[in-house]
Amino acid sequence: MRYLLTIALLWAATLAFSQSLSLTDFNQARLERQKTALLVLGGWAVANMGTGLALRGKAEGSDRYFHEMNMGWGAINLAIAGFGYWSSAKADPGSYDLLATINEQHKLQKILLFNAGLDVGYMLGGAYLIERAKNTSVKPERLRGFGQSIMLQGGFLFAFDLVTYYLHARHNGDLSPLLEGLSLNGTGLSWQLNF
Repeated sequence: MRYLLTIALLWAATLAFSQSLSLTDFNQARLERQKTALLVLGGWAVANMGTGLALRGKAEGSDRYFHEMNMGWGAINLAIAGFGYWSSAKADPGSYDLLATINEQHKLQKILLFNAGLDVGYMLGGAYLIERAKNTSVKPERLRGFGQSIMLQGGFLFAFDLVTYYLHARHNGDLSPLLEGLSLNGTGLSWQLNF
């Protein structure tokens, strides 16, 4: 009887270990996707800062303001990408339990969709500035250049956020095997193991 109990406990430990490996693998893949997306955002930021710096000095009129605004957006995006990459790189994929894994996955997706909504607002704000430039005599070049830049940045960020959302959301199904056998009823939570 002791041997049977020992074998059952070893089997249960193996099952628990294999589930934690699956969680670890899922979290590792999620963190790698985040780091890749943040490298893309960082690359976009560096490109904006570099081209803005290189072209601003020779530009005139609205083009000068366009490049100035791109440098500003580039600096902010680089800070966001750098902090996000650092946070993802230091995160331990094995430290998330099942609930934390699900929460992290869905929290990131909600943030990306919220950001996509903000990006639409940026594009509308940029369009407003361009339209406003047509009806004012007070620095219309600045309004036009800033508006064009904000529309460009909003458009890129909109595409970036939606693509990043899609790349994360298509892995939601990978959580299903981790939830097999788990059921919730009015009196409690149970986990069914089939032999």
